[in-house]
Amino acid sequence: MEVSSILAGALGIVLGAVITYVWWLSERSQEKVPETAAPAVPPDIVTVLSVLRSSALVMDRDERVLRASAAAIGLGLVTDDDRLRSAELLELVRQVRRYGEVREDEFEIRARRRPPVYVRARVAPLSHGLVLALVEDRTTEQRVETLRRDFVANVSHELKTPIGAISLLAEAVGEARDDPEAVERFSARMQTESERLTRLVQQIIDLSRLQADVASDDARIVKVGELVAEAVEHSHTDAEAKGIAITQEVQPDLHVRGDRAQLHAAVSNLVENAVTYSPAGSAVAVAATGDGEDVRITVSDHGVGIAPEEQERIFERFYRVDPARARATGGTGLGLSIVKHVAASNGGTVEVWSEPGLGSSFTLVLPARDVDEGEHE
Repeated sequence: MEVSSILAGALGIVLGAVITYVWWLSERSQEKVPETAAPAVPPDIVTVLSVLRSSALVMDRDERVLRASAAAIGLGLVTDDDRLRSAELLELVRQVRRYGEVREDEFEIRARRRPPVYVRARVAPLSHGLVLALVEDRTTEQRVETLRRDFVANVSHELKTPIGAISLLAEAVGEARDDPEAVERFSARMQTESERLTRLVQQIIDLSRLQADVASDDARIVKVGELVAEAVEHSHTDAEAKGIAITQEVQPDLHVRGDRAQLHAAVSNLVENAVTYSPAGSAVAVAATGDGEDVRITVSDHGVGIAPEEQERIFERFYRVDPARARATGGTGLGLSIVKHVAASNGGTVEVWSEPGLGSSFTLVLPARDVDEGEHE
């Protein structure tokens, strides 16, 4: 939030400086133009506008666009007859012309066959009836801010469940202090909820570290065979309790370069999910193969499967295909989101195949690395 405020303040300062400089150029250039001459954009202003990264437009008294930067045209701000397409921007221009003061606002621009664009516009008067508009595309920033708000809201909701359960169970333990069996039963449930809360907090921490999808500073050569073996061992106890057999088939001499802790978390999440959502007595298979320049780590199960319309959303944070089943199994809805971000941070991707009633296969695709090359580096 602080970073966003700093960036917004810096952007305002830059836009203000540009407007002031362009106004000065306008005044200086128009001194040489007779008052009776038709308004035109001075060459100096044209030069300044051509190097601006933000969208820039200059309009005359008739609200006709005399000059538009390539970025402004790319945003769809100008019609074919040199008029403003955005009603909000046009209203801002009219306010500036009416009051003679700099005005700014944020709004959404919608055009046919184009996704909506969220912009910040700053409009200022120039000499001889000209008006300058600088428009900054803030669609990405707006999307990030929306994701941040949703994430905070979801985290708050998810944390309430185990915390509320622990509180109620603690109260129940106090009331059942004369009943040893009840105390033992409630204590076991408290431990379960505590483990769920611990897992949720740890996954939130892991996800917050991965959100930038940038390469880790701790990247090194990792043996895929060891990575798979550790992930299988991580879920061994849960699989044994459900009578699920985990098989692993790893092609020898496979290596990748990446953050070992992140890769371990991703593969472990895939195996853990497969065990969690597979019926008792079934099987889970983990395979790792070399595919040209890639290493493919695939985890397959014979669980309930995922409907096609759900497959596009399963990597969203806190999204659960079956919320009731997730609550019963202690799922947080963050595991696959972590897998997706780990793949991106380590130069890879994640693929999914699933059919309802047949099972699912998740494949972590990572760039293969030669051991000698890695050691040389």
